[in-house]
Amino acid sequence: MTSSSDDTSPVSASTANNSDTSHHRAVRSYVLRAGRMTQAQSRGLEEVFPRLGLTLDQGRLDLDDVFGRKARRVVEIGFGMGGSLLEQARSQPEVDFIGIEVHPPGVGKLLDELDKAGLTNVRVFREDAIKVLDDSLPENSVSLLQLFFPDPWPKKKHHKRRIVQAEFVQRVARVIEQGGKLHMATDWEAYAEYMVEVMEQQQALFENTASSGSYVARPESRPLTKFEARGERLGHGVWDLMYRRR
Repeated sequence: MTSSSDDTSPVSASTANNSDTSHHRAVRSYVLRAGRMTQAQSRGLEEVFPRLGLTLDQGRLDLDDVFGRKARRVVEIGFGMGGSLLEQARSQPEVDFIGIEVHPPGVGKLLDELDKAGLTNVRVFREDAIKVLDDSLPENSVSLLQLFFPDPWPKKKHHKRRIVQAEFVQRVARVIEQGGKLHMATDWEAYAEYMVEVMEQQQALFENTASSGSYVARPESRPLTKFEARGERLGHGVWDLMYRRR
């Protein structure tokens, strides 16, 4: 579930709390939805995933080996139906992208479209992002980590489900290289303010790159979704946050 209704808006594919034990289930920041798979989505999972998919079973990855080259690496957590990630990969062939998403229709759709477009600079995890951060991505291996429109869980009793927590930021810091960036965006002002509060508590790890205030203008690297464009016409706000790894 995302904060917007656009089918290109990402779904946050991570747990918000990793204190899972044999007696307690981890608090998750996503809800798995049941839904029909189209023929193209099924094709993506069945035919393309074996070539462009990644799994936790592969252990800690050598990204140069995965992509067959040295390049700048960008990770997007919760890519939803994959529209943003597909556009970025198409416009930046010199960059390698890793997408993380738990929902099969979105994973299948992105893989099918990547294959039809002949793009080879994207790899996809159909996994919990926390596990990918902990077990799969090497330290200091990512230039940019993107979290666009995660579920805001607006009710106070559900705030513990929000992916942006201190533990999440610390995990992200491990994989982002020095000088690399964490880019977050939300269309819920209260969640944007909450993100700022969390990041202010992690100033030893990240510094805000905003020249004034807490937010930055939408970078060209973040494609404008149909939902966002429609919201702009109606006067709805979107808040972008950009932090640099110290």
